[in-house]
Amino acid sequence: MEFRYLGRSGLKISEIAYGNWLTHGSQVEEDAARACVRAALDEGITTFDTADVYAGTRAEEVLGRALKGQRRAGLEIFTKVFWPTGPGQNDRGLSRKHIIESIDGSLRRLGTDYIDLYQAHRFDHETPLEETLKAFDDLVRQGKVLYIGVSEWRAEEIERALKIADEMGLDRIISSQPQYSMLWRVIEEEVVPLSEREGIGQIVWSPIAQGVLTGKYKPGQPLPEGSRATDDKGGADMIRRYLNDDVLTRVQNLRPIADDLGLSMAQLAIAWTLQNPNVSAAIVGASRPEQVADNVKAAGVKLDADVLKRIDEVLGDAVVRDPSKTVSPSSRP
Repeated sequence: MEFRYLGRSGLKISEIAYGNWLTHGSQVEEDAARACVRAALDEGITTFDTADVYAGTRAEEVLGRALKGQRRAGLEIFTKVFWPTGPGQNDRGLSRKHIIESIDGSLRRLGTDYIDLYQAHRFDHETPLEETLKAFDDLVRQGKVLYIGVSEWRAEEIERALKIADEMGLDRIISSQPQYSMLWRVIEEEVVPLSEREGIGQIVWSPIAQGVLTGKYKPGQPLPEGSRATDDKGGADMIRRYLNDDVLTRVQNLRPIADDLGLSMAQLAIAWTLQNPNVSAAIVGASRPEQVADNVKAAGVKLDADVLKRIDEVLGDAVVRDPSKTVSPSSRP
């Protein structure tokens, strides 16, 4: 396993992180989820990412039980807050009330005294940014949180938060967690340049584009049974944008590139995200331990300029680059 600093902080994280968005507590049984976490640990992964909303809070519980007994100082545990975790009007968003209550729930479910990185899961247009940042800063000062980050924020939102933090003497954002893959590059135009200037590292999710970049979805063929595209618990919604013959044909044309490098399609896709120097880690998920072992082989892979050019030529205009595609709800969900 290779390790990278998270932004300009002193925190080192494994460049392959393990995430449990659509797996723990929903798609797979707990025994299988625990086996995947054990595989991640065996492969040298130390960074684990989750969120209070995943599987209706069950994902945090499963991860907490799976990590029980591990040396806490040897792990980096990340979670998030924003989406609804209860029926009340204040069971969502980034108000002080919800943040303070949510961290205690996450700590309890994860079975830990502190969170290494606490992330605002979206931008909250209904809460003053000063209130959100002050609440996060209080958690840092209380020792419940070590660092703070954001997920799916636009460049201008991150920039506003940094300005307020500097003016008020608050803890600064050190990370951004966006979707990023060969097919989805919306952060490159604005978020990455800002982050490079301000010392923010990217922890990217869906580096294999919800499984599309593994090549298992074939143009003109039925969707594989049991795949993300057939999941009725949320997985199918995001993958649908890629399930057309043009995109799937282009993805199949990446296979010779992977073969030339001795990589699986998934390894090529994950390694591609790690070529971006602003990326601190790529998050992988798994429903089977062997998927973890396969994905981890992307760590440390170097792709030369000719390979990156070939990938761009194959994918062409199938790549989504528009920064306006990063959107937070206009009101709390």
